[in-house]
Amino acid sequence: MEISKLTEKAIALLMKLISIPSFSGEEEGTASALEAWFTSFTIPFERDNNNVYAKNKHWDNSKPTLLLNSHHDTVKPNSAYTKDPFHAHIENGKLYGLGSNDAGGALVSLLATFAYFYSMEGLSHNLLMVASAEEENAGQNSLRGLLPNLPKIDVAIVGEPTLMDLAIAEKGLVVFDASIQGTPSHAAHPNDNNSIYNTIPVLEWFKNYRFKKVSDALGETKMTVTQINAGNQHNVVPGHVDLVIDVRVNDAYSNQEIADILIKEAPCELKPRSLRLNSSAIDKNHPLVQSGVALGRKTYGSPTLSDQAALSCQSMKLGPGDSTRSHSADEFIYVQEIEEGIDLYIQILEGFLRN
Repeated sequence: MEISKLTEKAIALLMKLISIPSFSGEEEGTASALEAWFTSFTIPFERDNNNVYAKNKHWDNSKPTLLLNSHHDTVKPNSAYTKDPFHAHIENGKLYGLGSNDAGGALVSLLATFAYFYSMEGLSHNLLMVASAEEENAGQNSLRGLLPNLPKIDVAIVGEPTLMDLAIAEKGLVVFDASIQGTPSHAAHPNDNNSIYNTIPVLEWFKNYRFKKVSDALGETKMTVTQINAGNQHNVVPGHVDLVIDVRVNDAYSNQEIADILIKEAPCELKPRSLRLNSSAIDKNHPLVQSGVALGRKTYGSPTLSDQAALSCQSMKLGPGDSTRSHSADEFIYVQEIEEGIDLYIQILEGFLRN
């Protein structure tokens, strides 16, 4: 099928997906719409919960596999929306609607790309297309939960809004709960062990701490105190103060290493909530990256998290749209971005799959 016709069908699919509420864990309707899309192309598919996936026609178990993945769930619309988040429409070249930018544009562009290559013979890699669920809440039925049922994946493109530049690394995430202790007392009485005052040097420690290893692609590991909670009465000094610390981990560390360092060195009690959202990367000299670079695309490191964190293989994040629009009111993607995205995806894969 011609690229122009694929693009037309991709935009129609995106408008259909926008019209169907698909909050994380509630993607039954959009999963059914994706099933219908595969059926319209006579492409066999499978569905696992609300994850819908397909293999290229000439799958060969002796070949390595390239995963094409993006998600069809969305966050809930925020209160600042002035447009109906489920009314997909185009104004002045902008396609409006919840999930249009994050990550509907990338999803339908990858689906069009997959359809373009689906029947081709002689490709260097198998193609596995996965339209996944529960990305926004990292749920049990997300890509992570699906992976045990999929063939071995050797390299991946994760579709997220990157302005079609190549995010060759992505920071991981560890969230810590911290507790600073003190002596509870009546506010009228002397107390040299006030937990709130004890928190002041702890906050300074977190503010000034620097991890030693710096990544070429991702820079420093960034640590930020994001929540603080203590006390419930004006006249009672609380016995402890609770903090939440958000750590964005570069690819020079594993999450376990970060946890080991902070538990040993931090001046308070710390407990990580999870260590599973590790950083991701792909060698800048990987042929997939070089195919994009040859087309003039830039490489960079991404501070935001995606389903890359579920993958153990080399992977990069790439897609139409702009990450700064994600989760914003009156979300949109330019129609031209989708058109250019499909064209660039196809060109990048032509350079990679034909070698």
